[in-house]
Amino acid sequence: MQPTLVILAAGMASRYGSLKQIQGFGPSGETIMEYSIYDAIRSGFGKVVFIIRKDFEQNFREQFGSKLEGKINVEYVFQDLNAYVEGDVPADRTKPWGTAHAVLCAKSAVQEPFAVINADDFYGRDAFEKAYNFLVNDCNERTYAIIGYELLKTLSDHGTVNRGVCRLDEKGNLKSIAERLNIALRDGKITCDDGMEPHELPLDSSVSMNFWCFHPSIFAISHDMFREFVNVNKENPKAEFFIPIVADEFSKSGKGVIPVIATSADWFGVTYKEDAPSVQASLDALVEKGEYPQSLWG
Repeated sequence: MQPTLVILAAGMASRYGSLKQIQGFGPSGETIMEYSIYDAIRSGFGKVVFIIRKDFEQNFREQFGSKLEGKINVEYVFQDLNAYVEGDVPADRTKPWGTAHAVLCAKSAVQEPFAVINADDFYGRDAFEKAYNFLVNDCNERTYAIIGYELLKTLSDHGTVNRGVCRLDEKGNLKSIAERLNIALRDGKITCDDGMEPHELPLDSSVSMNFWCFHPSIFAISHDMFREFVNVNKENPKAEFFIPIVADEFSKSGKGVIPVIATSADWFGVTYKEDAPSVQASLDALVEKGEYPQSLWG
């Protein structure tokens, strides 16, 4: 069975200021996620599942419907505040429940090993090929994976970023992952302005860019954890149920292991509007080198 690509595209883009998921950056107006889909198709993925808000549906169907027809199977699922919540959603909760909840919302559309990525990040062909090989050959109920990127290569010149910083054991498996906030390169050092220790991070730290490889067993684990998360955070309207929370519990509880698969691919993304010109330049350079065609879909 071919693995599936799940794309997280329900975010509110509060720091960016607009619907960056469908903004054109490529030389023929391609979105960043179209490059991910293109890489997934040529790596062997058989389906793409867009996780979006219901009010994004028309925009997404217009953007991708004709382009992807006949190239890869497509499904849309919606991240709704009420999904998998027992009882009423707290009245002051307007923010989505977070990335792990978004993945949980794809439960009905995914029955095979799958990868999860962000809509607004460029991950590179090498990352998709390694993810495909893992999902086909090594993924099971006790073995998930994460594609690891070098922290220094994932920073923005235009503001701070948040990253899931990984600690590895002696076998290269994920030992723990911590969501660190307000990371930036300052005076040649990478520092976090989030009140946590350590304040300074090694330049070669391995970080999660939310490129995960999962077995469908993740849905049952996430469902149980989300139920508890909602109970604990009913009075916190901004609390989010992140994928690293589930991954951390999976590893520490002994349910299984998560190898950290290093990729040689360059990452880039758009956290701020000021990132857009460099993203466009990076895509133009890859096209110029022949790694992607001038127009992805001909």
